[in-house]
Amino acid sequence: MSKVAIVTDSTACFPKELIKGYPMFVAPLQVIWGEESFQDGIDIQPADFYTRLASSKSMPTTSQTTPGYFAEIYKSLLDQGYDILSVHISSRLSGTLDSAIQAREMMKNGKSRISLVDTFGAGMAMGFPALVAARAAMQGATLEECRILTENAVKRSGVFVVVPTLEYLHRGGRIGGAAAFVGSMLNLKPIIKLIDGRLEPVDKVRTFGKAIERMTDLFLKDVDGHTPVRIAIHHANCPQEAGLLLERVRARFSVNDVSEAFLADVSPVIGTHVGPGTLGIAYLAGM
Repeated sequence: MSKVAIVTDSTACFPKELIKGYPMFVAPLQVIWGEESFQDGIDIQPADFYTRLASSKSMPTTSQTTPGYFAEIYKSLLDQGYDILSVHISSRLSGTLDSAIQAREMMKNGKSRISLVDTFGAGMAMGFPALVAARAAMQGATLEECRILTENAVKRSGVFVVVPTLEYLHRGGRIGGAAAFVGSMLNLKPIIKLIDGRLEPVDKVRTFGKAIERMTDLFLKDVDGHTPVRIAIHHANCPQEAGLLLERVRARFSVNDVSEAFLADVSPVIGTHVGPGTLGIAYLAGM
């Protein structure tokens, strides 16, 4: 029977307990703060990150996982007899997938045993497809079967985000400057969606509360009755608000239509670009 390992990256924002026991390996991106460098989710945890962010006079930046880091993971797994499915953040948001491609090329043997998937997503919109693959791998699925499942899950996944301020997205270059300018001038709260791997404003309202309501409606429109649905409520250091949003979202479905639903911290790398107080809804619908 084939053995398949899933390699992914820290921008999935997995709750740690969610992936315990699966053949899944999470490569951290980097948070760079002045002269210090931290591995996302390893050297710096969300709570510590947001506490420091609140009082810091300097702002952190981020960097992709290096090809060398991926190469070490790949070689170790290949030597253990694993085929590898590497599932990553949108190539239009990060160079992480490019690092994974370079790492595969560094393998003297076993290149054909490594498949790569660009999810065009982030957060659990990337995490759910990777998790689908890991669960299939546990049941003995082949590398090709895991790849096909993952690519199908990518097509059925999405994520919406509401940020209290566009300052962080604008500073990091992850959203157009014109949108940031209009939002700040008019004090509008945009609802942002990952579309074709890029963060795009899809609507805007006057208050943060109204933005959360509108995000929920847009999420339900996207799901369009396709069940079962898997839901992750992402939050950047606002667990109470996230819990209320999870209750609100779950109430819009019958119990049997939701196969899993949980809260997920926004990792320090993602938090660098969205800022504290951010709320999001990531989902996988129909599988």
